[in-house]
Amino acid sequence: MSEIHEQLRQLQSLLQLEKEEEIQRYEAYAGKTGIKQRKADGLCCYPLKVKEEGYGLGDRPFAIFEWAQSSGKSHRFQAGQTVRLFTEQLRFEGETCQGVVHFADRQRMKVTLYADEHPEWLDHGKTGVDLLLDLNSYKEMEIAVQKVLLAGNERLGQLRDTLYGVRSAQFKDDFIPKLPHLNASQQAAVSKIVNAEDVALVHGPPGTGKTTTLTAAIRLLAHEGQQLLVCAPGNAATDFLARKLSDEGLNVVRVGNLSRIDEALVPLTLEGKIGLQPEYKQIKQFKKRAEEFRRMAGKYKRKFGPGEREQRRLLYREAKEMAKEAIRIEDHAIDRILDEAHVVATTLVGSANKWLRDRVFSVAVVDEAAQAMEPATWIPISRAQKVVLAGDPFQLPPTIRSGAAAKGGLDQTLLEKAMKFRPGEACLLNVQYRMHQNIMAFPNRYFYDNALQADPSVADRALSDEVPVEFMDTAGCGFDEKQDGEGFSLTNPGEADVLMKHLEQLGTQLQGPVSVGVIAPYKEQVVRLRERWEKNGIRLTPGSLVDIMTVDAFQGQERDIIYLSLVRSNEKGQIGFLSDVRRMNVAMTRARKKLVVIGDSATIGSHRFYRKFLEFAEQEALYRSAWEFVV
Repeated sequence: MSEIHEQLRQLQSLLQLEKEEEIQRYEAYAGKTGIKQRKADGLCCYPLKVKEEGYGLGDRPFAIFEWAQSSGKSHRFQAGQTVRLFTEQLRFEGETCQGVVHFADRQRMKVTLYADEHPEWLDHGKTGVDLLLDLNSYKEMEIAVQKVLLAGNERLGQLRDTLYGVRSAQFKDDFIPKLPHLNASQQAAVSKIVNAEDVALVHGPPGTGKTTTLTAAIRLLAHEGQQLLVCAPGNAATDFLARKLSDEGLNVVRVGNLSRIDEALVPLTLEGKIGLQPEYKQIKQFKKRAEEFRRMAGKYKRKFGPGEREQRRLLYREAKEMAKEAIRIEDHAIDRILDEAHVVATTLVGSANKWLRDRVFSVAVVDEAAQAMEPATWIPISRAQKVVLAGDPFQLPPTIRSGAAAKGGLDQTLLEKAMKFRPGEACLLNVQYRMHQNIMAFPNRYFYDNALQADPSVADRALSDEVPVEFMDTAGCGFDEKQDGEGFSLTNPGEADVLMKHLEQLGTQLQGPVSVGVIAPYKEQVVRLRERWEKNGIRLTPGSLVDIMTVDAFQGQERDIIYLSLVRSNEKGQIGFLSDVRRMNVAMTRARKKLVVIGDSATIGSHRFYRKFLEFAEQEALYRSAWEFVV
């Protein structure tokens, strides 16, 4: 037991390193004092005009701003970020207010304020918004790890000991599902999940129907009367699960920052459901009266006599009483909405939401668990009697900014640890339904010990006369990598040109609409590729779609054709970011019918993964030289 405590204390130390790195990076970028420089860096918007003010869920004040001056420049503000409102009005010098961004584009920004009222100076002009570092996620992770560390023999302690391999996992043997739409490995996983009394692990490689499996298991558990907390590290994956479960007829409540939730899922949110409650009319009446009192109080200016001051104080007090009553009724309605839900869906950190904080769920399901830092995974687990971890340790890892923290093991997820501590207990989904068997062949060999098989429906599905996999070698072409202006990212213009020429040639051979994904591990190369695409005006068959994004942006997606630009080409054989081969597994396994990898064999060949891939390409006659496309 002391060994577990030591591991958790080490986890706390690593989390602190990561937090400090985040703070240092923020200060390095945002620590400039002048508004002009902060604006140039995209960290400040100033001046702003107040377009609208109002009150949202929980009677939280919000403001919608418009740019007072059209700079035409982009900024770094995104939904869900913490910001500081400030004013340059001399008579309000030093007054600020924090809030969270609801949405932001190049014309407008909506901010929900961390305050009871709108600041008096808000609509007096010379108002600005600064981007702040939000440390709330670290706070919640720290709380969760401390809970796990201090847990005794209560449920959290038992789950901890089971996941860390000290305590044996317990299973019932009284249920074997008969679900004809699932294959044998999926049915085995569902059975394991439903029969587990504490912990179940699901290993879902690309295209093996992990979401289908989880949905089937969740549906069965919900029909047993169990309430589930379903989580994923990010909003997109959480939205995807929420939609699937709702389509299955389950009562799903999607909890989180409304601005980060898919617009189509708004009816599933607390904000969307509260409007359907019988109390909603009464809530609106109290809020309307509160707003009327605030408006009346706001008519009194700063210079007034004792009588006016007392009247304003009474009006504000009455407004607060009305708002307090609205919140009381609203909280009661929200509690009922959550009580009646089969499933509450949120992100890992979102499970610490104030409406969920004191709730205990029958089961916590964590999807994409191999992409989540362990401290974040403990947040939903600490609110459940049973846990299901699902994911693939050979796909995208969690993002760790501190090299020291990653080296210390913060990049190792709880799913990876549990699979290591409990070898053979994870249910492997072994039939993939996405890609041609030749596209699957190398990842299957390198990552999955050839345990996967392609379903007959996709095994030989390819573009008409095209080979499913190609490696285009740029060695000797002189396509050296280049740094962007700030030295933070890399690009390879020559490689981008060759890729577009290959795509143009392929386009002339297509016989119907296709979806194409162009992937690069470096953001600057993505920018370069997009420029080339727009400039070249390549024509594909009508109805075809082309997306050009980073590896991370393609997680969970698939396309008929995938191009992968490796970018790195240098005399020292340095591959940097490419050494994280899990990202390459993700990139390669997005393709359904054709995969084209473009890179410099002389640079990448010293790394074991790429050396094995080059050997595979040569053995299977997949090799082409980029010289064919050099004019």
